[in-house]
Amino acid sequence: MRKIHFLVACSLMVFGASAAAAQQAASTDEAREIARETYIYAYPLILSEVTFRVGKNVEVPTGTSAPINQFGHMREFPDPSFTIVVRPNADTLYSSLGYDVSKEPLIISVPESGGRYYLLPFLDFWSDVFTVPGTRTTGNDAQTFAIVGPNWQGQLPAGVTEYRSPTGSGLLIGRTQTNGKVDYEAVRRFQDGMKAVPLSAYGKPYTPPKGAVDPKQDRSAPPDQIDKMDAATFFAMFAELMKANPPHANDYPIIGRMKRIGIEPGKSFDLASAPKEVQDALNGAPAIALKQIKEAWSKSGVLVNGWRTNVTAIGTYGTDYLHRAGVAYGGYGANVIEDALYPTAFADADGQPFNSERRYVLHFSKDQIPPVRGFWSLTMYDDRQLFTANPIDRYAIGDRDKLAFNADGSLDLYIQQESPGKDKEANWLPAPKSGSFTMNLRLYWPKAEATNGAWAPPPVKPVD
Repeated sequence: MRKIHFLVACSLMVFGASAAAAQQAASTDEAREIARETYIYAYPLILSEVTFRVGKNVEVPTGTSAPINQFGHMREFPDPSFTIVVRPNADTLYSSLGYDVSKEPLIISVPESGGRYYLLPFLDFWSDVFTVPGTRTTGNDAQTFAIVGPNWQGQLPAGVTEYRSPTGSGLLIGRTQTNGKVDYEAVRRFQDGMKAVPLSAYGKPYTPPKGAVDPKQDRSAPPDQIDKMDAATFFAMFAELMKANPPHANDYPIIGRMKRIGIEPGKSFDLASAPKEVQDALNGAPAIALKQIKEAWSKSGVLVNGWRTNVTAIGTYGTDYLHRAGVAYGGYGANVIEDALYPTAFADADGQPFNSERRYVLHFSKDQIPPVRGFWSLTMYDDRQLFTANPIDRYAIGDRDKLAFNADGSLDLYIQQESPGKDKEANWLPAPKSGSFTMNLRLYWPKAEATNGAWAPPPVKPVD
């Protein structure tokens, strides 16, 4: 009997050890899963900070770069040297502003636009658009509004509209319709009428302070900087950023999961002080999560005729953190669909990735011309998601160009390295000198048939 009891006891001990081992393995696996989820959740916040650092690293406004709480304006269309924001456009002149309203509100005045289409989308630090003053929403009259912090309490001056930022910091990436280079001066006058002052200086003489310049600041494209960032730096930065930029109200489930690996809003985080299994999980997260983020960007939206179009969850994302991170990676500052649609082509009509050595044509029948209340364009990007040099300095082509339509009202756009011939150059969008490329259609203030999916772009066909 004792022998049986002894064997049973041994069996129970072995079973208990096995169960403990299984429990430890499950715990380790879950740590890896939470680490991956946390990286994806954190990615837009880190990207906002890196973009912030690059953009504010000047003494005085220079192009779209400007000190905190000051406007920077693009005075000309971006060229291949522009790397601050991926997938820029050559349809509008940008106006940017990195704001910090953690201490007091920022009062912004915008002049009457003279009927010119513009939009001022404000992104919180999680990359969600929370307000968009401009032609579609508030009209073209002069207006004054305040961006206030999440916890600010006080009284704004009469006639000033309040927009409460969910985070202490954020960015404006504004666009003003620009009808070619001949329109620069008119747009610049409108831009110069935009003013930003702290509430404490409103209505008083005010000289914006000079910004602090860090000569060591990396000015390469922000997504490239994050690609090179190790886990210790990434997650420590994430924890610090959450102190002034709290999670959204619907983020409690992911907050609960992050706490289980030691990352909590409002508290610093040191990877080296974490348990070994957590260190391993977090160190392994970037490679896995970045792959998912980049795939989410390339595969997001509805695929029709080789074009992927997001008609839901863009600009505002709810708890779709992977989609939010994917859009941040590939199109940081994307507008809500009511302001703009961005059909993106990664491959031709045969499903083959675009190759700069080949020639393509995009044919719009008369009833396929992009339906917009604003305007539309087709933009070329190299494999870095940026502009690349070409013989005619043309990075986009659209309805404000002198396009040559066919006799039946249809339109052919020629996409290739070399000129398609003088008689077709008006409709030529140059491809990069080498490598792969992608393209965006941009539909500003799209009509309902575009936002509800009734309209889709035609396929891009290879012609050689």
